[in-house]
Amino acid sequence: MNAAFWADVVVGVHVAYVAFVVLVVPVVLVGGLLGAEWIRNSWFRNIHLAMIAVVVVQSVCGVTCPLTVWENRLRAQAGMQGYERSFIGHWLHDLLFFDVSPGTFAIIYTVFGLLVVGLYLAFPPRWLSRRKPE
Repeated sequence: MNAAFWADVVVGVHVAYVAFVVLVVPVVLVGGLLGAEWIRNSWFRNIHLAMIAVVVVQSVCGVTCPLTVWENRLRAQAGMQGYERSFIGHWLHDLLFFDVSPGTFAIIYTVFGLLVVGLYLAFPPRWLSRRKPE
């Protein structure tokens, strides 16, 4: 398997990471409003919080995502330039990356991170929630 294949794998992992971070928000909101107890699983919620925290800290500090760096290195190893990538790699890459300034991304990530913290406080994990009177 060549470097281009592994670059596609990395961008696939990147898309999965982003999808998890983004899609958990409406799931927690709807689940919390409907009283679903499983959304209060501390592992699930703490992992989600940690994942968005990593993104926010990286963007505020001006650090390029390691997955992006890794993908770019693999594509360079494969002799690829510009948009020269496989069909799946091309579309997954375009799904993730937009042409806006890093400062704009930092603001978007921070606001999204605050939304995640708000949901964390509104629908806390089991170990933080108050016990119901018996």
